[in-house]
Amino acid sequence: MSIEALTVQLPAPKPLSLRECALFLDLDGTLAPIAARPQDVRPDPRRTDVLERLAEAANGRLAVVTGRTLADVDRILEGRVIAVAAVHGLVRRDPTGALHERSPHPGLREAAEAFREFASRDSGLLVEEKGLSIALHFRLARNHAEGARALARRIAAATGLTLQDGDMVEELRTPGPTKADSVRAFMAEPPFHGACPMFLGDDATDEDGFTAARELGGAGVLVGAARPTGAKYRLAGVEAALAWLEAAL
Repeated sequence: MSIEALTVQLPAPKPLSLRECALFLDLDGTLAPIAARPQDVRPDPRRTDVLERLAEAANGRLAVVTGRTLADVDRILEGRVIAVAAVHGLVRRDPTGALHERSPHPGLREAAEAFREFASRDSGLLVEEKGLSIALHFRLARNHAEGARALARRIAAATGLTLQDGDMVEELRTPGPTKADSVRAFMAEPPFHGACPMFLGDDATDEDGFTAARELGGAGVLVGAARPTGAKYRLAGVEAALAWLEAAL
């Protein structure tokens, strides 16, 4: 069934059983409110405590799967989460702490130059360089949204970079593993193997994570406003997601 067909109101997920589930959690819009600028998201004692306790109670079956860089994840989560898939899956730190990382695509230099030139038009346009991808944020300059999208499409077609649409951001990334691939890789390893995967995410970049969780016998949980999605359940927002996770402890 296509994502477009799934427009019905979704129920809230049942209480979480940490004895049988594996948790895959997006960061921005799921564990932390969306900020105007990526650098504005900071550590939060409650969030850090919840994640640390969840990982322990689930015997390590918790991973953060995000578009953020690994360094940013460790900054925001205070280094408490070992298993992380960063840059939409291009960087993965497995449960042993070993890193799996792609080499950057040569087209990123051209993309960076084009994004920086475009961003010079308005102080609200922000360019975020992630090593394996580059993102153009327009949340603070929404009048440039169509121009940003058109530019990103042109660069993707010219360079072979993968276009990653996001919430008020256009990102061009090195081709390679996705969030879905990361979920599958984690689920093939201890301590995740054999558990029921639950993927929590908020936007279009999380849809392949929902799909992977469903294909592996679990489900996706959409965090935020109702929209067409492949998720099976929905929670109203970040506060509801944290409360649902806390209730399992």
